[in-house]
Amino acid sequence: MKAVVQKVKKSHVVVENKIVSNIGGGLLVLLGIRDDDTKKDADFLVEKIINLRIFEDDSKRMNISLKDMKGELLVVSQFTLLADCRKGRRPSFTKAASPKKAKDLYEYFIARAIDLGVVTKSGVFKAMMDVSLINQGPVTILLDTKEK
Repeated sequence: MKAVVQKVKKSHVVVENKIVSNIGGGLLVLLGIRDDDTKKDADFLVEKIINLRIFEDDSKRMNISLKDMKGELLVVSQFTLLADCRKGRRPSFTKAASPKKAKDLYEYFIARAIDLGVVTKSGVFKAMMDVSLINQGPVTILLDTKEK
């Protein structure tokens, strides 16, 4: 799994001109799921993301996690994170999971975050979405379960 994690003041997802999810302060996660990813990858990534100490403490040091601050999480599926652009000009997505597998792991990822006590919202799987955010910091972190 690959994730782009962005610290946000607020973020929302629009589908067909309607806001389907929105959060206040917290993290926006764009999530790409590979064909060989498992629930174990999702467990690792959820734990890593909600416990990353990337929010400032009273001394202005990144020392507080999303879970510590009781922030919100917005998870958006994004298979294009698995794009292979090494050859030609058209990206290849052969390493991306099938839609069924990706949806199952996406929903598992969200459920796991909720189980761990994090207010979690989501985009709409396979929908054309407009994702808006105010990136705070800016802080943007790339995570990949293949690099653990």
